[in-house]
Amino acid sequence: MTMTNDKARLLRLATYASVATATLLILVKLGAWLVTGSVSVLASLVDSLMDVGASLVNLLAVRWSLQPADEDHRFGHGKAESLAGLAQAAFIAGSAVFLALEAVDRLIHPQPLAQLGVGVGVMLFAIGATLILLAFQRRVIRETDSTAIRADALHYATDLATNSATLIALAGAFFGFPGLDPIFALGIAVFILYSAVQIAREAVDLLMDRELSPEDREKIQTVAAAVAGVLGVHGVRTRRSGHTPVMQMHLELDDNLPLLEAHAICDRVEAALRSEFPGADITIHQDPRSLGPEG
Repeated sequence: MTMTNDKARLLRLATYASVATATLLILVKLGAWLVTGSVSVLASLVDSLMDVGASLVNLLAVRWSLQPADEDHRFGHGKAESLAGLAQAAFIAGSAVFLALEAVDRLIHPQPLAQLGVGVGVMLFAIGATLILLAFQRRVIRETDSTAIRADALHYATDLATNSATLIALAGAFFGFPGLDPIFALGIAVFILYSAVQIAREAVDLLMDRELSPEDREKIQTVAAAVAGVLGVHGVRTRRSGHTPVMQMHLELDDNLPLLEAHAICDRVEAALRSEFPGADITIHQDPRSLGPEG
């Protein structure tokens, strides 16, 4: 099944918005770091640099994943999104290590901060811009269930925490607690690394064809069994290819059912499943009831 034009357009818009937001934040955070010298602001800047790299990978991967199936890729290109997720995890983990090293160095060699008001203003702007992007990304995720956009949204949610922690660190320095700056930067690094692990885990699950959730599998079984003429359902197997849920199953039908009627029942099962799982790739095998689940 191919994605609808509206959903494909939403995916592309989400990737463009992500790259544009990250680029804008890099510019304002670079200025704030040069003025303040804050390692927390540097941490937020490096995080945004990683965002641009990850978002560019995401943009290319989404464009690739939207390509229709061809002779060499009969199941489409959906797993490109999972590869993008792994690339994002690598970017984010690298930024976490860099930030941790910078924070430790600043703890050992403290430095005074300057122009804290500029840093606070930039962080407030970054938080507002990130919130707008996240709201749009969540809409896209609801419409498309895209793995790549979900991963992108996760690390921008991490950015929100990063920017908030940076804001608190700057406020602490303003009120006479400059030691909070490297401590918060180190905490940010740990949080970013945790997010990288979460993104990588989801990407690996998709690349390894992990089954859909137990709730989805139960729904598939229930919906298929409720269609008139279906006497049993067995051999259900599921996975996800990018934004497309993939499911296979065996339907137990009356032994004496004409082939045309059996085919019509399968069509009704497919229609019922696609009403619950839009765009699903469904394969159904018809079994005589007398053979039972082991047939």
